[in-house]
Amino acid sequence: MYFAGVDLAWGPRNPTGVAVLDGDGVLVHVGAVRDDAAVLAALQPFTTGSCRVAFDAPLVVTNPSGQRPAETALNRDFRAFEAGAHPANTGKPEFADGPRAARLAGALDLNMDPFSAAARRAIEVYPHAATVALFRLSRTLKYKAKPGRGVEGLKSELLRLMDGIEALEQTPTPLRVTGHGDWLTLRRQVQAAGRKCDLRRAEDPIDAVVCAYVALYAERRPSGITVYGDFATGYIVTPTLPAALHPDRPLVDRRKHLDEIDHGCQRGAARVAPLDQRGDHRTVDRADQGAHQFDAHGPAGSLDRLGNRLGTLA
Repeated sequence: MYFAGVDLAWGPRNPTGVAVLDGDGVLVHVGAVRDDAAVLAALQPFTTGSCRVAFDAPLVVTNPSGQRPAETALNRDFRAFEAGAHPANTGKPEFADGPRAARLAGALDLNMDPFSAAARRAIEVYPHAATVALFRLSRTLKYKAKPGRGVEGLKSELLRLMDGIEALEQTPTPLRVTGHGDWLTLRRQVQAAGRKCDLRRAEDPIDAVVCAYVALYAERRPSGITVYGDFATGYIVTPTLPAALHPDRPLVDRRKHLDEIDHGCQRGAARVAPLDQRGDHRTVDRADQGAHQFDAHGPAGSLDRLGNRLGTLA
């Protein structure tokens, strides 16, 4: 079984990151492409059999304006960590004719229901929320280029993300990337970057690796996954936010990985759906669909100082 991650640009002119893991969590492909044909060509060798493809892009968008119920629910939990999701609606040009991710999933004949038992599936994920939960961050890592962020700061944060990804090899759900030549090339590219555009070229494939890991994690540890929203109105799959994690009070013991945290006390239990072996779930509470939308890429807040490897995760 393969687990693919697609950091999908909302238009074909910008680069899209694609990464693939095998059933042992070993990175077997990572790179960047642009148009739909190139995305499909990169994925097809790994999606003919059992697979799970995780798109960092909406698969289901039905609301004509505002944000989806999934975004409302996820933002309620993650916006304090500066990991809120941008709103998706059919009033935006990129969704007027249906989401690009859904067209790609359809071309690959992937089932898009997050609770399906189909062997070949697609899910929507969100790397910012995933890294907050997996690495237990008090704020998202600030590796996205924004006004006021310099090259050295962006480089430092992107390297911290790469360190955290590499450290996942020592966890109960291991991810193994350091044996792949293209990953090592990405690291050298980031280390040598002197311009923001140099970092931007590496950012999409790295995010795609996070997406692929969430696909793997959802398969291996379904009790540690939360599905915000539902298949009818749109959903986002992410590792469950630890109940003890607070944006202004980092967890004291960073030696434990998220796998070792008790997920019995999920945040917002009435609004989200835990993905378990049975596929049982609860629907999202849509009462506050008009809630404040948090910009995940807003001004940088204080970050946990986790050391050179985002803390010891094992």
